[in-house]
Amino acid sequence: MDSPFLVGCDFSSSPTRRKPIVLAIGSVVSGRVVLTRLERLESLQAFGDWLAAPRAWVGGFDVPFGLPRELVEHLGWPLQWRECIAHYAGLSRAEIRSTFAAFCDARPVGGKFAHRAFDKLAGSSPSMKWVNPPVAYMLHAAVPLLLAAGVHLPGLHAGDPQRVALEAYPGLLARELLGTRSYKSDDKARQTPERLIARKDLVHGLELGQTRLKLRLKLSNAQRDAVVADASGDSLDAVLCLVQAAWAQQQGAPRYGLPEQLDPLEGWILTVESKEKP
Repeated sequence: MDSPFLVGCDFSSSPTRRKPIVLAIGSVVSGRVVLTRLERLESLQAFGDWLAAPRAWVGGFDVPFGLPRELVEHLGWPLQWRECIAHYAGLSRAEIRSTFAAFCDARPVGGKFAHRAFDKLAGSSPSMKWVNPPVAYMLHAAVPLLLAAGVHLPGLHAGDPQRVALEAYPGLLARELLGTRSYKSDDKARQTPERLIARKDLVHGLELGQTRLKLRLKLSNAQRDAVVADASGDSLDAVLCLVQAAWAQQQGAPRYGLPEQLDPLEGWILTVESKEKP
């Protein structure tokens, strides 16, 4: 089998031609993260087929891989990750929404959602959130396909060690370079010159290796123009996940940079620094 390539994935739980799943494919060459190409998948079937193909890769996927332990315990769902995901996959989106809404309705203002252990460290949305963004549906759509394809999910599920899938979060790196500046929107009315400038600044910072990962991104002029021009930010988010995957590949098996003390039900987001001692 060929040496592993890298992939960063910006996921959509309901992909279409207008809003596809975007994959940034690349590798590390002479210490730089080189973007080879962007691929766009317009259906969940195409995503599942891509995952199942026999080739070697390390990937960062902008999808939550687990639910908050507090939520799972409260609902009486299985506490083993594989069994919990199987139970979750058997629910409809309407059932997920009503179950999670009832959980939130019974809790006080300011503490409606349950969180995973690292959400505050990452600044990430709780994985039970079903709107803005609907990450609960993303988990529901993506993780069963990862399992069906037999990929390896370090810390959660043993699979094919040639295909390594890790939870990534592009907002983590973006905030390092932009702070609170917004760089994307699916709403055309909000695709402003300010967000365009922010995307240019973000790409420039990645090319200079200005994040704590110390990895420099290499783009062709055409790639840079295409990534910056995508006002939805999907292409750029895939590239950010690609950089996180490159860091994971540097850390290597078996944990790819994940902390020893990660919760095997909740998982962990790549490059989030644990505040605890192993």
